[in-house]
Amino acid sequence: MNAIPRRSFVALAAASGLGLGLTGCSTPPASTASTGPDTTAVQLNQIGYLPGGAKWAAVRDVPANSFAIVDAATGQEAWSGPLGPARHWEPAQETLRLADFSGLRQPGRYRLQVAGLPPSAPFDIAADAYAALNTAAIKFFYFNRASVALDPVHAGVWARPAGHPDNHVLVHPSAAGPGRPAGAILSAPKGWYDAGDYNKYIVNSGVTVYTLLAAWEHFPQHFKAQDLNIPESGNGLPDLLNEVLWNLDWMLAMQDPADGGVYHKLTNKGFDGIVMPHEARSERYVVMKTTAATLDFAAVMAQASRVFAAFEAQRPGLSGRMLAAAHRAWAWAGKHPAVYFQQPADIHTGGYDDNRLADEFTWAAAELYITTRDDAFWRALPQPLPKMEPPGWASVGALAWISLAHHRDRLTPAADRQLIERQLLGSAETLAQRWVQSPYRLAMQQQDFEWGSNAVALNQALMLVQGYRLTGKPQHLDAAQAALDFVLGRHPSGYAMVTGFGTRSPLHPHHRPSGAAAQHPPVPGMIVGGSRPGGNDCKAPYPSQAPAKAYLDDFCSFTTNEIAINWNAPLVYVSAALQALTPASALP
Repeated sequence: MNAIPRRSFVALAAASGLGLGLTGCSTPPASTASTGPDTTAVQLNQIGYLPGGAKWAAVRDVPANSFAIVDAATGQEAWSGPLGPARHWEPAQETLRLADFSGLRQPGRYRLQVAGLPPSAPFDIAADAYAALNTAAIKFFYFNRASVALDPVHAGVWARPAGHPDNHVLVHPSAAGPGRPAGAILSAPKGWYDAGDYNKYIVNSGVTVYTLLAAWEHFPQHFKAQDLNIPESGNGLPDLLNEVLWNLDWMLAMQDPADGGVYHKLTNKGFDGIVMPHEARSERYVVMKTTAATLDFAAVMAQASRVFAAFEAQRPGLSGRMLAAAHRAWAWAGKHPAVYFQQPADIHTGGYDDNRLADEFTWAAAELYITTRDDAFWRALPQPLPKMEPPGWASVGALAWISLAHHRDRLTPAADRQLIERQLLGSAETLAQRWVQSPYRLAMQQQDFEWGSNAVALNQALMLVQGYRLTGKPQHLDAAQAALDFVLGRHPSGYAMVTGFGTRSPLHPHHRPSGAAAQHPPVPGMIVGGSRPGGNDCKAPYPSQAPAKAYLDDFCSFTTNEIAINWNAPLVYVSAALQALTPASALP
């Protein structure tokens, strides 16, 4: 099946009066290999590059010694350079050569050519290269809202009735407590559907909301005037914060008012079938209070409290309510420091179970310290400090240091600024050195091609961005750019891994609304999980089991083609960060 070019998505969106970045849902018969342009011979960012940014392509090994960049419309040469030496990259199990055209800074639409190979996919060099991508990546969250109808004004042809009102949620026996016995009814509407399923999970919401709020805290100018065309647009809040509030309001409802503990998830007993949200009518439950969920909640609410303090006029009392909720959650976790999630026998949905909680305690203590300036929270940081690694739902310690570094000029004298900077710079420098040494110019190593490998790449980029923000070292920003390039098409599979963007992007994501509405292509801006060897979830064979190429664009491939809120959040952050931080170029 031919990939649908990005411009077709744009035309479809425009026809519905939605503007760039909005499409709908699609589903697939089993997918087949694309018969469109060969995007594996010359692998590059199919969306484009910023004029002042690093620009790399990976080229199949051929006898040619040089490459040329030509105008996509006229074929006129705009740049030429030598190909790097042939080097074997084990994650792809192939030999490749690199083309560096970072010196080309003239805006335009181009292709890369190498003798003996088909020309590359077209790409742009533009000062706003990632603006549409960033908007669509945020708008994805609107399309994944629970408990509300998506109306034609904001969703166009992808409008749908409301699903999962979640105003009649049962307390599962595992979650029973004083005032809320098993079978009691509570209301917890709103929130985002977590991934390809229709359930809502506090742990995964925590890292997602943090990443979006950090994007706001770090780059507010990028988002202040952004119009997502969502129902709240124009209400006096930036649209990024409007969207995040949809999930924060749900999270607040997941705290037990009796004791401050937080339910781990709101879920069916089993996964819904491939139906639209309003067609899924199973009973919904809150399941078990856990220390991980409660600490993630405390951290996010402390962070959100300081963000929304600036918008007291728009949401009176919200900041104070969030901070009070964070304090109560922290107190509950102190009394229950090791309540680990255990899946009840009658529940068969996602677990997000985590038995290592030093990183959660670190993150929650840091956010409460920053917001309250109470030295007791600095002293509460666990000792020894947990290992630093790029963030993910089960590893949130890095989030503490990102926040502490950003706010380091307003911390109390109790804080150790050198420690804060060391924590971040050590991680960023390690990743930058991997980028330098990689035959593919990518910090990813073979073991990083796990479930959600595209998000691993983006969270590595997020850490590299912190290194650049602290030091201004170009190598850190260039390595972050390489990670974005990777998920946007400089990828051994030949795919740009974000729906609706690039010459060859996923058409069949594992996403229930996409699977239930075959008449439209998928909503653009959803990043799929990415390559992961060992998948046996489809009858169709995977094209390769090489770690970096084990990807299948098929709805059945939940191990490589599912979407998830915590994967889209770093796409939002990194695309905004590169747009905001990449030095402007003096054009000839």
